[in-house]
Amino acid sequence: MFTETLHADGVLELVIDRPPVNAFSIGLLHDLAARIEAVRDQADVRAVVLRSAGRGFCGGGDVKEVEGLSGFEGILGQSSGSLRTSLAVLQCAVPVICGVHHYCVGVGVLIAGSADILVASRDTRFVLAEIDNGATAGAVQALKLMPEKRVRAAMMTAEPVLAQELHALGSIYRLVETHDAVAAEAMAVAARVAGKSAEAMRRLKTSLNNSTKAHELNTLYRAEMSYTYELNIMGEASAGRSAFIDGARGSYTAD
Repeated sequence: MFTETLHADGVLELVIDRPPVNAFSIGLLHDLAARIEAVRDQADVRAVVLRSAGRGFCGGGDVKEVEGLSGFEGILGQSSGSLRTSLAVLQCAVPVICGVHHYCVGVGVLIAGSADILVASRDTRFVLAEIDNGATAGAVQALKLMPEKRVRAAMMTAEPVLAQELHALGSIYRLVETHDAVAAEAMAVAARVAGKSAEAMRRLKTSLNNSTKAHELNTLYRAEMSYTYELNIMGEASAGRSAFIDGARGSYTAD
């Protein structure tokens, strides 16, 4: 569900491809996390580019999978995968440049918020859709993209935050006009990063994580998820997911 290419300059390019909308399954999240974690032992990798093929970057977690699994296996798998991937990106031994296009929903926002540098197409919509799916987590990653009051509004309304706004806030480093340009610009930024001293860059990544208290993500995300688990036990979360599956609620990935 993703391909990888290690380029001559040390840039590891990971391209997600899970049609039709790149909804992230539990397996994809854990496989992607494992690949990024493995960079720690690869001295020849100097930067990572993470992007998607197809219509958009991420259509959120695979709601149909979560709802289809027995008991609470779905939400437990999705939440553990979301946390593991967020941590893998945040704690990756080298900088992670995330290329985002068209839409970035749910877990996609968490991953983008955990990346070091963002490149996005101008039309990208970032949607924290948790409230519509009976979920409460994601603020800890979203707070790396926008101020507290903006996160509150985004999570309480599930209305899209546009790439232009995040670019104005400084959260998006490069804003490009077309979807095709995202890949090229992300690779260009990664090449610049990869051209620096590899030993210095790995230490800079650790230093920045220490200064920004990146270690708190695990504890804070798990605390946020406790309320999501309550909603699942109550049946509220299932009702929200079913409304999406049944078409009673619109899609965040529609053009």
